Amino acid sequence: MTTSTATATGVPAVRPYESYVYAYPHKTAYRPLPERPVLRELWAAERKDALSLYLHIPFCEVRCGFCNLFTRIGAPEELTTRYLDALDRQAVAVRDALGDDGPVRFAAAAFGGGTPTFLTAGELERLCDIAEKRMGADLRAVPLSVETSPSTATADRLAVLADRGTTRISIGVQSFVDAEAKAAVRPQRRAEVEGALGRIRDARIPVLNIDLIYGIDGQSERTWLTSLDAALAWRPEELYLYPLYVRPLTGLHRLGAGVTGPEAEALEQAAWDEQRLRLYAVGRDHLLAHGYEQVSMRMFRRADAPQEGPEDYACQTDGMIGLGCGARSYTSALHYSFDYAVDMREIRSIIDSFTATQDFSRAEVGRYVDEEEARRRHLLQSVLQAAGLPVADYRARFGTDPWADFPAELAEFAARGWLDERAPEGLLRLSPLGLAHSDALGPALFSPGVRAAMAAYERK
Repeated sequence: MTTSTATATGVPAVRPYESYVYAYPHKTAYRPLPERPVLRELWAAERKDALSLYLHIPFCEVRCGFCNLFTRIGAPEELTTRYLDALDRQAVAVRDALGDDGPVRFAAAAFGGGTPTFLTAGELERLCDIAEKRMGADLRAVPLSVETSPSTATADRLAVLADRGTTRISIGVQSFVDAEAKAAVRPQRRAEVEGALGRIRDARIPVLNIDLIYGIDGQSERTWLTSLDAALAWRPEELYLYPLYVRPLTGLHRLGAGVTGPEAEALEQAAWDEQRLRLYAVGRDHLLAHGYEQVSMRMFRRADAPQEGPEDYACQTDGMIGLGCGARSYTSALHYSFDYAVDMREIRSIIDSFTATQDFSRAEVGRYVDEEEARRRHLLQSVLQAAGLPVADYRARFGTDPWADFPAELAEFAARGWLDERAPEGLLRLSPLGLAHSDALGPALFSPGVRAAMAAYERK
């Protein structure tokens, strides 16, 4: 961890915003697989009766200043057609690899990106057909989550998604204050956002999620509450509150926004950390007071809302099939995908390579997950949820105790006040302070091997 000052308990302080752990190990720890394992062999001994399916669309109309996702700006029509052709070929190969020697069933599905609704209504129909006719997923019978944006949430696209069984739609708003959206290099107007939200509600998709960001340059408690109240006016079933990060190779990083750690800028970094912690607390308390329950540091669900899908750590579960050049797949022993990049030229090259691929029968890039890493991953994906980790579940899976497996890490978390001392016996749960520091706690659980691989990764 990066240390700074000491806390009142004498424990060295840490930066609260080290990294958002949305997948472990992170893709920067993946490497080309020399043996290029055959998918049929990878999946032969895996359970396949409750798989998750993820389809990745790497296209957006614009690239937001904070975005480091695998996506490119725009795409000529022939490129989206070629991409869907490749996705179709990949789906055929993957479904063949899953075999027919036992039940193959999908329990959840999601379309992400990028912006899946960058595709036209007709292309979205084809995307759904790939999931259903090629993979065998019954989209109308399982939770289906789809990401969208204000400019692409058009009535015709939403009608397709609603008709094909979408149960949850997530829209990245980030801020309802036009000046803040501009500061985050996100060209949008509040009127455009409100219009998109109206169309989503008209489509009667059961769960609406709105993403908001705090820590934007010039943002205050007053303007943050303005965005929160504007979102609450739509009574979204879910809200995600994200702290702003300025990551290498993103638009904000190139503009020199944010701080990345030099000692000469320590005071500015500390002020930004303090701003984000303060705005997080304001947002959390405001949502709790308006009938929302906290699911994780980022996720809040309206208390009376239906749960139309897995929790915040869904992408961490074993048995994930990812289709598309930015998607990950998870077996119990190997996490794999295609190459990863943030730079636009590199992304375009990877997309072009994907669309030209004819043989999708092997894993190309990934990282093997041994028993020790599986323990870390299970602890991470559980303890970062507000509900916590039932120790009995951990024992049932691994035959050991998390306190015995991770004594130093858990002792440090306890010393920092990050563990809930009032949790029921047998439940390892974070305190409110621990939840607020999830982005420091999560990276502290990374293994030395994963840390080394991430540090050695050459950004592109």
